[in-house]
Amino acid sequence: MTRKRRTAPDATGDVIPALRQGNSTARRAAQILTRLKLGYITPTAAQKKKIVIAFAKRGCVVYGKAYDIVRIRDAAKVDLDDQESIERGLDSLILYEIKSTNKRSIGADFDKYFFALTTAELLVAQSLKEQFRFVFVNVISEQHRELTLRQVLAKARGFYPQWSILF
Repeated sequence: MTRKRRTAPDATGDVIPALRQGNSTARRAAQILTRLKLGYITPTAAQKKKIVIAFAKRGCVVYGKAYDIVRIRDAAKVDLDDQESIERGLDSLILYEIKSTNKRSIGADFDKYFFALTTAELLVAQSLKEQFRFVFVNVISEQHRELTLRQVLAKARGFYPQWSILF
């Protein structure tokens, strides 16, 4: 019986444990961000639904899977379990999509970081403008950086379109 490899080298030669690849780095990144006590909140599924409804009532496009965490700015009091509170404090909410890596070679500036943006993320970023950001997190160094879509596009050195197909 052949055992599955537990590690695999990435393009830069870093060894990545298989259990830390994919969505598990995004979960770890969310844990890191909330632990830093900078105001990041990981909403429950019910809270995400209420946030989507509040933005929809304002005519903004938000897909629940296009963001992972939120932040409430300006020391506003917003109860994410209360629809009316969310709607009153909607201007104080910033939605974030986490882009995470476990590569030691990626520094605080995230130069040479290669990642994908979904169409849903792009549509939400265009709809919400300054209220939507990408937060890049290195789960090894715990460094992070927030960027708006405009800043991401300005920093981009290349675009590589693709189609993702599910059978």
